[in-house]
Amino acid sequence: MEKSKKAAASLTIMTNIVLPNETNSLRNLFGGELLAKMDRCASISAARHCERRVVTASVNHVSFDHPIPEGGIVVLESKVSRAFSTSMEIYVDVWLDDPINQKKIHTNSGIYTFVAVDEFNRPIPIPKMEPETEEEKIRFEAALRRKELSLILSGRMKAADSVELKKLFGS
Repeated sequence: MEKSKKAAASLTIMTNIVLPNETNSLRNLFGGELLAKMDRCASISAARHCERRVVTASVNHVSFDHPIPEGGIVVLESKVSRAFSTSMEIYVDVWLDDPINQKKIHTNSGIYTFVAVDEFNRPIPIPKMEPETEEEKIRFEAALRRKELSLILSGRMKAADSVELKKLFGS
């Protein structure tokens, strides 16, 4: 296994047009439809990073900041923000692309966690991830804080054992 990989190697871009059967009564993309698209995009990024089968472990955060209308062109961009021993965090950004008016509006973002698994669905080690851009570095650092918080909230880590959250809250 490689020691580490660049975040850019996991970049996945998916583009779709919003069809009538994917919309709610307001003729905007259903939230569940968007979640499914985001999960698929993130899973490709995860598989690209570890070159293994992956499963969604959690959807840590999704924001719905702007509706995506029927007929809109939706662009999803995902890449690994941090890799741990067997799991990885994937950040997904969603854009409404309007090529006629030459505008691109950030509509949503989400943070997913995937785990690489063997043929028996047991977690397996994955390569580390090396951030390069400023945004990648910010997301990389924040991923550890999110992971520690998740472990604390699930009871798998004591708050007193958290290194990153102590830094954040100064205790």
